[in-house]
Amino acid sequence: MTIARIAMGDERSIFSQALVQGDLDRMRSVPKADLHNHCLLGMKIETIRELSGMKVEPFRYKGNGIRDINRWIGREYAPVLRVPGMFEKLAEASFRQALADGIVLLEMSMDVSFGHLYNIPAEQIVATLQSAHQRIGTAITFRPCLGFPRSLSVRQMLRYFEPYIELGYFRSIDLYDEEYAQPVRNFRELYRYAKKAGLRCTAHTGEFGTAEMVRESVETLELDAVQHGIAAASSPEVMKWLADRKIPLNICPASNIALGLVPSYTGHPVRILFDHGVKVTISTDDIALFGQGVSDEYLHLYKAGVFSVGELEEIRIQSMSEIPG
Repeated sequence: MTIARIAMGDERSIFSQALVQGDLDRMRSVPKADLHNHCLLGMKIETIRELSGMKVEPFRYKGNGIRDINRWIGREYAPVLRVPGMFEKLAEASFRQALADGIVLLEMSMDVSFGHLYNIPAEQIVATLQSAHQRIGTAITFRPCLGFPRSLSVRQMLRYFEPYIELGYFRSIDLYDEEYAQPVRNFRELYRYAKKAGLRCTAHTGEFGTAEMVRESVETLELDAVQHGIAAASSPEVMKWLADRKIPLNICPASNIALGLVPSYTGHPVRILFDHGVKVTISTDDIALFGQGVSDEYLHLYKAGVFSVGELEEIRIQSMSEIPG
Protein backbone atom coordinates (compact mmCIF):
# COMPACT_ATOMS: atom_id res chain seq x y z
CA MET A 1 0.00 0.00 0.00
CA THR A 2 1.40 3.40 -0.93
CA ILE A 3 0.69 6.78 0.54
CA ALA A 4 -1.00 7.98 -2.65
CA ARG A 5 -3.61 5.23 -2.46
CA ILE A 6 -4.77 6.00 1.07
CA ALA A 7 -7.85 8.18 1.19
CA MET A 8 -7.76 10.84 3.87
CA GLY A 9 -10.74 9.28 5.62
CA ASP A 10 -8.95 5.91 5.85
CA GLU A 11 -5.70 7.16 7.41
CA ARG A 12 -6.98 7.21 10.97
CA SER A 13 -8.37 3.70 10.76
CA ILE A 14 -5.22 2.24 9.20
CA PHE A 15 -2.93 4.06 11.66
CA SER A 16 -5.01 3.00 14.67
CA GLN A 17 -5.25 -0.63 13.59
CA ALA A 18 -1.55 -0.80 12.77
CA LEU A 19 -0.60 0.56 16.20
CA VAL A 20 -2.80 -1.91 18.04
CA GLN A 21 -1.58 -4.82 15.91
CA GLY A 22 2.07 -3.72 15.98
CA ASP A 23 2.11 -3.76 12.17
CA LEU A 24 5.01 -1.53 11.12
CA ASP A 25 4.49 -2.11 7.41
CA ARG A 26 0.96 -0.69 7.59
CA MET A 27 2.09 2.15 9.82
CA ARG A 28 4.71 3.10 7.26
CA SER A 29 1.97 3.42 4.62
CA VAL A 30 0.29 6.23 6.57
CA PRO A 31 1.47 9.84 5.98
CA LYS A 32 3.67 11.37 8.69
CA ALA A 33 6.11 14.21 9.30
CA ASP A 34 9.76 14.14 10.35
CA LEU A 35 10.73 17.63 11.47
CA HIS A 36 14.06 16.85 13.16
CA ASN A 37 16.33 14.97 10.78
CA HIS A 38 20.01 15.51 9.99
CA CYS A 39 20.85 14.96 6.34
CA LEU A 40 23.52 12.31 5.62
CA LEU A 41 22.57 10.62 8.90
CA GLY A 42 18.97 9.99 7.82
CA MET A 43 19.38 6.37 6.79
CA LYS A 44 20.14 3.04 8.48
CA ILE A 45 23.77 2.20 9.16
CA GLU A 46 23.34 -0.93 7.02
CA THR A 47 22.63 1.35 4.06
CA ILE A 48 25.85 3.29 4.70
CA ARG A 49 27.83 0.05 4.71
CA GLU A 50 26.15 -1.18 1.56
CA LEU A 51 26.69 2.06 -0.37
CA SER A 52 30.28 2.54 0.73
CA GLY A 53 31.49 -1.05 0.95
CA MET A 54 33.18 -0.02 4.21
CA LYS A 55 32.98 -1.48 7.68
CA VAL A 56 31.26 1.17 9.76
CA GLU A 57 30.98 0.37 13.46
CA PRO A 58 27.67 1.23 15.15
CA PHE A 59 27.45 4.22 17.46
CA ARG A 60 27.95 3.40 21.14
CA TYR A 61 27.35 6.04 23.77
CA LYS A 62 30.04 6.32 26.46
CA GLY A 63 28.55 9.07 28.58
CA ASN A 64 30.28 12.07 27.00
CA GLY A 65 27.31 13.85 25.48
CA ILE A 66 27.58 15.22 21.97
CA ARG A 67 31.32 14.59 22.03
CA ASP A 68 30.66 10.87 21.62
CA ILE A 69 28.63 11.57 18.47
CA ASN A 70 31.35 13.83 17.09
CA ARG A 71 34.00 11.17 17.79
CA TRP A 72 31.92 8.54 16.00
CA ILE A 73 31.47 10.82 13.00
CA GLY A 74 35.19 11.58 12.88
CA ARG A 75 36.30 7.97 13.30
CA GLU A 76 33.62 5.96 11.47
CA TYR A 77 31.70 8.26 9.15
CA ALA A 78 34.15 10.89 7.89
CA PRO A 79 36.11 8.27 5.86
CA VAL A 80 32.84 7.34 4.11
CA LEU A 81 32.09 10.96 3.28
CA ARG A 82 35.53 11.36 1.68
CA VAL A 83 34.78 8.70 -0.95
CA PRO A 84 33.98 10.39 -4.30
CA GLY A 85 30.28 10.29 -5.11
CA MET A 86 29.19 9.30 -1.60
CA PHE A 87 27.57 12.65 -0.83
CA GLU A 88 25.14 12.16 -3.71
CA LYS A 89 24.43 8.53 -2.75
CA LEU A 90 23.84 9.33 0.90
CA ALA A 91 21.59 12.27 0.11
CA GLU A 92 19.43 9.99 -2.02
CA ALA A 93 19.46 7.37 0.75
CA SER A 94 18.06 9.89 3.23
CA PHE A 95 15.11 10.58 0.93
CA ARG A 96 14.60 6.86 0.27
CA GLN A 97 14.48 6.18 4.00
CA ALA A 98 11.94 8.96 4.58
CA LEU A 99 9.79 7.81 1.65
CA ALA A 100 9.79 4.21 2.89
CA ASP A 101 8.55 5.39 6.28
CA GLY A 102 5.60 7.33 4.86
CA ILE A 103 7.13 10.76 5.47
CA VAL A 104 5.24 13.42 3.49
CA LEU A 105 6.71 16.46 5.30
CA LEU A 106 10.44 16.45 5.87
CA GLU A 107 12.53 19.15 7.49
CA MET A 108 16.10 17.90 7.07
CA SER A 109 19.21 19.89 7.92
CA MET A 110 22.49 20.18 6.04
CA ASP A 111 25.55 21.27 8.03
CA VAL A 112 26.72 24.71 6.87
CA SER A 113 30.35 23.67 7.34
CA PHE A 114 30.05 20.47 5.27
CA GLY A 115 31.01 22.13 2.01
CA HIS A 116 34.01 23.81 3.62
CA LEU A 117 35.23 20.52 5.15
CA TYR A 118 34.85 18.47 1.96
CA ASN A 119 35.54 21.18 -0.62
CA ILE A 120 32.04 21.12 -2.10
CA PRO A 121 30.62 24.50 -3.21
CA ALA A 122 27.20 25.62 -2.02
CA GLU A 123 25.82 25.40 -5.56
CA GLN A 124 26.74 21.71 -5.77
CA ILE A 125 25.23 20.94 -2.36
CA VAL A 126 21.95 22.58 -3.36
CA ALA A 127 21.95 20.87 -6.77
CA THR A 128 22.55 17.49 -5.10
CA LEU A 129 19.68 17.92 -2.66
CA GLN A 130 17.37 19.12 -5.43
CA SER A 131 18.28 16.17 -7.62
CA ALA A 132 17.85 13.63 -4.80
CA HIS A 133 14.46 15.10 -3.91
CA GLN A 134 13.28 15.08 -7.52
CA ARG A 135 14.56 11.56 -8.19
CA ILE A 136 13.46 9.89 -4.97
CA GLY A 137 11.08 11.95 -2.90
CA THR A 138 8.66 13.93 -5.04
CA ALA A 139 5.83 12.68 -2.79
CA ILE A 140 7.59 14.48 0.08
CA THR A 141 7.19 18.17 0.85
CA PHE A 142 10.81 19.00 1.58
CA ARG A 143 11.81 21.94 3.76
CA PRO A 144 15.64 22.10 3.55
CA CYS A 145 17.27 23.39 6.72
CA LEU A 146 20.78 24.78 7.14
CA GLY A 147 22.45 23.65 10.37
CA PHE A 148 25.09 25.55 12.35
CA PRO A 149 27.45 23.87 14.85
CA ARG A 150 27.82 25.92 18.03
CA SER A 151 31.59 25.41 17.88
CA LEU A 152 31.89 27.93 15.03
CA SER A 153 32.30 31.62 15.68
CA VAL A 154 29.44 33.80 14.47
CA ARG A 155 31.84 35.38 11.96
CA GLN A 156 32.49 31.92 10.49
CA MET A 157 28.78 31.11 10.51
CA LEU A 158 27.89 34.25 8.61
CA ARG A 159 30.71 33.70 6.12
CA TYR A 160 29.57 30.13 5.42
CA PHE A 161 25.93 31.28 5.35
CA GLU A 162 26.26 33.95 2.64
CA PRO A 163 26.50 31.74 -0.47
CA TYR A 164 23.48 29.72 0.65
CA ILE A 165 21.40 32.84 1.24
CA GLU A 166 22.17 33.99 -2.29
CA LEU A 167 20.87 30.69 -3.69
CA GLY A 168 17.53 31.07 -1.90
CA TYR A 169 17.04 27.33 -1.45
CA PHE A 170 17.01 26.71 2.29
CA ARG A 171 13.84 27.43 4.26
CA SER A 172 15.03 27.28 7.86
CA ILE A 173 18.09 27.26 10.10
CA ASP A 174 19.08 25.17 13.10
CA LEU A 175 21.74 25.42 15.82
CA TYR A 176 23.24 22.29 17.35
CA ASP A 177 26.28 20.61 18.89
CA GLU A 178 27.44 21.24 22.47
CA GLU A 179 24.75 23.34 24.19
CA TYR A 180 27.20 25.00 26.56
CA ALA A 181 29.77 25.91 23.90
CA GLN A 182 28.73 29.58 23.79
CA PRO A 183 26.08 31.78 25.41
CA VAL A 184 22.94 31.79 23.29
CA ARG A 185 23.09 35.58 22.96
CA ASN A 186 26.20 35.15 20.78
CA PHE A 187 23.98 33.82 17.99
CA ARG A 188 21.49 36.69 18.00
CA GLU A 189 23.09 38.34 14.95
CA LEU A 190 22.94 35.10 12.95
CA TYR A 191 19.27 34.58 13.73
CA ARG A 192 18.33 38.16 12.97
CA TYR A 193 20.04 37.75 9.61
CA ALA A 194 18.09 34.55 9.00
CA LYS A 195 14.78 36.12 10.02
CA LYS A 196 15.41 39.04 7.69
CA ALA A 197 15.96 36.53 4.88
CA GLY A 198 12.59 34.95 5.65
CA LEU A 199 13.89 31.71 7.15
CA ARG A 200 12.11 29.73 9.86
CA CYS A 201 14.26 29.59 13.01
CA THR A 202 14.88 26.47 15.09
CA ALA A 203 17.61 25.43 17.53
CA HIS A 204 18.65 22.45 19.63
CA THR A 205 18.15 23.37 23.26
CA GLY A 206 17.06 21.63 26.42
CA GLU A 207 18.56 18.34 25.25
CA PHE A 208 21.48 18.29 27.69
CA GLY A 209 20.68 21.76 29.06
CA THR A 210 18.00 23.13 31.37
CA ALA A 211 14.40 24.30 31.13
CA GLU A 212 15.52 27.91 31.46
CA MET A 213 17.89 27.43 28.53
CA VAL A 214 14.88 26.43 26.43
CA ARG A 215 13.02 29.63 27.31
CA GLU A 216 16.14 31.78 26.89
CA SER A 217 16.82 30.32 23.45
CA VAL A 218 13.26 30.88 22.24
CA GLU A 219 13.23 34.46 23.54
CA THR A 220 16.72 35.47 22.46
CA LEU A 221 16.70 33.87 19.01
CA GLU A 222 12.96 34.31 18.34
CA LEU A 223 12.59 30.61 17.59
CA ASP A 224 9.68 29.18 15.67
CA ALA A 225 10.36 25.67 17.00
CA VAL A 226 12.70 23.82 19.36
CA GLN A 227 14.67 20.69 18.57
CA HIS A 228 14.44 18.37 21.61
CA GLY A 229 13.58 20.75 24.47
CA ILE A 230 12.81 17.85 26.82
CA ALA A 231 14.35 19.66 29.80
CA ALA A 232 11.33 21.96 29.77
CA ALA A 233 9.37 19.10 31.37
CA SER A 234 11.09 19.87 34.69
CA SER A 235 9.47 23.33 34.90
CA PRO A 236 5.69 23.85 34.91
CA GLU A 237 6.36 27.56 34.40
CA VAL A 238 8.43 27.03 31.25
CA MET A 239 5.93 24.51 29.89
CA LYS A 240 3.10 27.00 30.34
CA TRP A 241 5.22 29.67 28.68
CA LEU A 242 5.85 27.38 25.66
CA ALA A 243 2.22 26.29 25.49
CA ASP A 244 0.95 29.87 25.61
CA ARG A 245 3.23 30.78 22.69
CA LYS A 246 2.46 27.57 20.77
CA ILE A 247 6.16 26.76 20.35
CA PRO A 248 6.45 23.15 19.12
CA LEU A 249 9.13 20.78 20.41
CA ASN A 250 10.41 18.29 17.83
CA ILE A 251 11.23 15.33 20.05
CA CYS A 252 13.31 12.26 19.20
CA PRO A 253 12.77 9.59 21.88
CA ALA A 254 15.28 7.00 20.60
CA SER A 255 17.99 9.66 20.54
CA ASN A 256 17.18 10.79 24.08
CA ILE A 257 17.31 7.20 25.36
CA ALA A 258 20.51 6.29 23.49
CA LEU A 259 22.28 9.36 24.88
CA GLY A 260 21.31 8.55 28.45
CA LEU A 261 18.98 11.52 28.90
CA VAL A 262 15.92 9.35 29.48
CA PRO A 263 15.99 5.80 30.92
CA SER A 264 13.31 4.33 28.63
CA TYR A 265 10.26 5.06 26.50
CA THR A 266 8.04 4.44 29.52
CA GLY A 267 9.50 7.37 31.44
CA HIS A 268 9.98 9.75 28.54
CA PRO A 269 9.03 13.36 29.47
CA VAL A 270 7.15 13.83 26.18
CA ARG A 271 4.10 12.70 28.17
CA ILE A 272 4.54 15.49 30.73
CA LEU A 273 5.00 18.06 28.00
CA PHE A 274 1.90 16.87 26.16
CA ASP A 275 -0.18 16.93 29.37
CA HIS A 276 0.88 20.54 29.98
CA GLY A 277 -0.37 21.63 26.58
CA VAL A 278 3.04 21.90 24.86
CA LYS A 279 2.91 21.10 21.15
CA VAL A 280 5.11 18.08 20.39
CA THR A 281 6.09 16.19 17.27
CA ILE A 282 7.86 12.83 17.04
CA SER A 283 10.96 12.77 14.82
CA THR A 284 14.13 10.76 14.17
CA ASP A 285 17.22 12.95 14.73
CA ASP A 286 19.90 10.58 13.34
CA ILE A 287 18.65 7.23 12.04
CA ALA A 288 22.22 6.13 11.28
CA LEU A 289 23.06 6.41 14.97
CA PHE A 290 19.79 5.48 16.67
CA GLY A 291 18.16 3.15 14.15
CA GLN A 292 14.54 4.25 14.52
CA GLY A 293 12.17 5.72 11.95
CA VAL A 294 9.13 7.80 12.87
CA SER A 295 6.84 4.76 12.59
CA ASP A 296 9.08 2.83 14.98
CA GLU A 297 8.95 5.72 17.43
CA TYR A 298 5.14 5.87 17.37
CA LEU A 299 4.92 2.13 17.97
CA HIS A 300 7.43 2.19 20.85
CA LEU A 301 5.54 5.03 22.55
CA TYR A 302 2.27 3.14 22.18
CA LYS A 303 3.65 -0.18 23.45
CA ALA A 304 5.25 1.58 26.42
CA GLY A 305 1.88 3.06 27.36
CA VAL A 306 3.09 6.64 26.96
CA PHE A 307 0.28 7.63 24.59
CA SER A 308 -3.05 6.20 23.51
CA VAL A 309 -3.89 5.53 19.87
CA GLY A 310 -5.97 8.70 19.74
CA GLU A 311 -3.20 10.84 21.22
CA LEU A 312 -0.62 9.55 18.76
CA GLU A 313 -3.05 10.20 15.93
CA GLU A 314 -3.46 13.76 17.21
CA ILE A 315 0.31 14.22 17.26
CA ARG A 316 0.66 12.73 13.75
CA ILE A 317 -1.96 15.03 12.23
CA GLN A 318 -0.72 18.13 14.03
CA SER A 319 2.88 17.43 12.96
CA MET A 320 1.98 17.42 9.28
CA SER A 321 0.44 20.88 9.55
CA GLU A 322 3.30 22.34 11.57
CA ILE A 323 5.27 23.80 8.66
CA PRO A 324 3.68 25.49 5.65
CA GLY A 325 4.48 23.77 2.36
